[in-house]
Amino acid sequence: MHKPDQTDQAIPATPGPSLHPGITSSALAIMLAALAMLGPFAVDTYLPAFPDIQATLNASAIQVQQTLTAYMLSFGIMTLWHGALSDAYGRRNIILISLAAFAVATLACASVHSVEYLWIFRVMQGMSAGAGVVIGRAIIRDLYAGAPAARLLSLVTMIFSVAPAIAPIIGGWIVKLANWRAIFIALFFYTVLLLWYCYRRLPESLPPEKRQPFNPSHLWQSYRSVFRSQLFHLEAGAIAFNFAGLFLYVSAAPVFITQHLKLGADQFAWQFVPSVAGIFFGALAVNRLAGRYSIQRQARIGFTLLLGAAGANLLYHLLLPPALPWSVLPLFFYTFGMSMVAPGATLLVLDLFPNIRGIVASCQSCAMTVLASAVSGLVAPLLWDSVPKLAAGQLALTGIALALWLRAGRVRQRIA
Repeated sequence: MHKPDQTDQAIPATPGPSLHPGITSSALAIMLAALAMLGPFAVDTYLPAFPDIQATLNASAIQVQQTLTAYMLSFGIMTLWHGALSDAYGRRNIILISLAAFAVATLACASVHSVEYLWIFRVMQGMSAGAGVVIGRAIIRDLYAGAPAARLLSLVTMIFSVAPAIAPIIGGWIVKLANWRAIFIALFFYTVLLLWYCYRRLPESLPPEKRQPFNPSHLWQSYRSVFRSQLFHLEAGAIAFNFAGLFLYVSAAPVFITQHLKLGADQFAWQFVPSVAGIFFGALAVNRLAGRYSIQRQARIGFTLLLGAAGANLLYHLLLPPALPWSVLPLFFYTFGMSMVAPGATLLVLDLFPNIRGIVASCQSCAMTVLASAVSGLVAPLLWDSVPKLAAGQLALTGIALALWLRAGRVRQRIA
């Protein structure tokens, strides 16, 4: 295992190998962000259409909610394999194949006539959507190290953060102007355009001599090494629980927006714009601080914002009824803090096993997505009838994240 750095050491500014001559680092960031956007587009765009889907397919609210859970579970499970496949067969090849599969599944979602078939094709979407975000992290770490890697990762996050803000807004407009099927048709055309662009411009960052064998023995040893690592569980867990605190509100959005805040299907921006603004400005802060502030110092600032926002959110709703803008304002500070913690923690996780970064990225994404799917399918339905319950759930999730992060710091100190 790669020996961890000192916990308070600033990220070194070590350059990685040069980029493919046909693409700049800014263009690569845009491309990787566009790939990462498939996830939020596949989740957030159709949230305003839940009542329309329920009526059209003669389904219950829980059955429609499970289309989200089916997507998230398959997304999480398949992310275990995207990285391993890319370690063996190259980053570019797996991304192109996954985009083609996602396009087919998306077109199928637009044509279903029962909720059961929608479940099936949402599973297919989930199995292919995660390749971009998982392999994108590995590509960044293949090409860059230290502060440049942190800056590029935060730049991807800044660009990517636009998606969760505009996705529900676009979905609400499409539902008002057409119907829920048009959402999936629009997503299909986006995927086809992205497939064409990646085919033309996406570089291969993992040369054949650095690839790992795709065989049961090697995979078993690799996954076993990752999942037996205490630091992996602690640091990946901290990222996952912080994200789960946000995803609790994402999955509860149809109830939170329409029932508690009394807004329409085309007004989801009230929740998603503050959330995404926080992601954007948190990533911008990391971009500016990389190389100047240590990972631990960035995380301390981030967790202060996370816990402060979640605590203020709970206190407000214990005392007062839901109201704009106070019910959504804490989400800005929560996601700001989340974005300050995640990039540095992600680089620490990826550097635990430098020779199998694809597999490590897969395992980290799997942990984050499986926890988010559990929150979506089990926790959110238990809490969404009460805004104070949602706020308390968010505070509990980020409290667990802080406990894991502090424990990881002590483990790293002991190793060092």
